Amino acid sequence: MPLPADERIVALSQDLLQVFDTIFGLHPGFRPAHAKGAMLKGTFTPSPGAASLTRAPHVNRKSTPVTVRFSDSTGVPVIPDNDPNANPRGFAVRFHLAERVHTDIVSHSTDGFPTRTGQEFLEFLRALAASDPSKLAGSPLEAYLAAHPKALAFVQAPKPNPSSFARESYFGITAMRFTNKDGVSRYGRYRIVPEAGAEHLSDSAAAAKGANFLFDELAERLAKGPIKFNIQVQLANDGDTVDDATSHWPEDRTVLDLGTIALTEPVADDAHEQQHIIFDPIPRVDGIDPSEDPLLELRAAVYLLSGRRRRAAE
Repeated sequence: MPLPADERIVALSQDLLQVFDTIFGLHPGFRPAHAKGAMLKGTFTPSPGAASLTRAPHVNRKSTPVTVRFSDSTGVPVIPDNDPNANPRGFAVRFHLAERVHTDIVSHSTDGFPTRTGQEFLEFLRALAASDPSKLAGSPLEAYLAAHPKALAFVQAPKPNPSSFARESYFGITAMRFTNKDGVSRYGRYRIVPEAGAEHLSDSAAAAKGANFLFDELAERLAKGPIKFNIQVQLANDGDTVDDATSHWPEDRTVLDLGTIALTEPVADDAHEQQHIIFDPIPRVDGIDPSEDPLLELRAAVYLLSGRRRRAAE
């Protein structure tokens, strides 16, 4: 996973890491966002019709080993699971295609993203860093949100606490281009849907929970049997915007079932593995290509730089 050749992307990535540190503090060995997490492993089994969308290897073999990381939002490693700031939750998947060969999905539990570009995201975070969210009136954050309606819509979108990581839906932030064996391409966005069904808590019910209730529940649930998710792809129609993470496609768009993840056991030496693994939002696999979304190269650079910093803390 190389750094982009464009020095401007690298510089912007470093600026983003710096402002994350300003907001959440320095926590060596942890991610600057989605710091609190846990990893499980299992198997991905493709659906019979998935090969019609992509020739990617994990969709055209019987099964593929996966590693999954669930996480709370923010860069605070000890954030309580019932803190409203712990939303949106994160869900990252690594498909192990061969020795040291993989492709990833990075998703979170709110459909969309607050900004279209990395520069806009930096401005958003700087406004947040300079503001007290409990006293918005007259703050830089209020001014930013007033001037950026899509960021305001993301901030105001409902983000209820799930009853379980296994009962939450997750969404890919950016579109990908899927190509099948006949060379036919379609753009789509990932959706990861819990087989147990989505379930959320009221604010009062969440407040009554313990600080680690989601991670405790995950371990208890796993002890009873596999945790399953369906990976889907919402397909864009001709004319839909495919390079803007703030743009939502209508719900009438076709949703194709890509396959099922069954998680069966925790990752050994979880803390070390979380510190070491660097997920990649760019697929880098034949049959699935990045769109022209400007966030992709930037996110990949941020993940790589923060991952190197995390590993250096070992």
